[in-house]
Amino acid sequence: MPETAPLRRLLDLPGIKELEQKALMKPRYADADARVEFPEIDDCSRAIFGLTQDEADDVPRPEGWDRIERRPTREQVDAFEAEGWDVTDDKRRPLRMLDHFAPQLWLALRGVAGELPFQAQVEPDPMKSSLALDAARFRRDRR
Repeated sequence: MPETAPLRRLLDLPGIKELEQKALMKPRYADADARVEFPEIDDCSRAIFGLTQDEADDVPRPEGWDRIERRPTREQVDAFEAEGWDVTDDKRRPLRMLDHFAPQLWLALRGVAGELPFQAQVEPDPMKSSLALDAARFRRDRR
């Protein structure tokens, strides 16, 4: 069975978890027009993707663009997962702040505008997996 790469989590990108926490405490953060009142949303977007949501909305879409960024949230969650991204919280609910970052992420994923944050390719350490197996055997044999 081929090993699949783990999904990248939007929540793990710098600043997203903090904004998500703020949206939990103050739901106004998740409103569509909140970027005017809370400039840290645009600052976070520019730091991660190289463009804000307003800039992403102004980017001309290529011929045949499916307007995925305007589809219902649950449909986008499934589509992001198919692209290798997890845009849900720890309870598998869509992030409250997803609407503020979805257009930029779609444009970056499809190579139209912006950029995806760098992620180093980490090779599994055979020593760690060997140690985990040895520990499991040890615990099993002690019973």
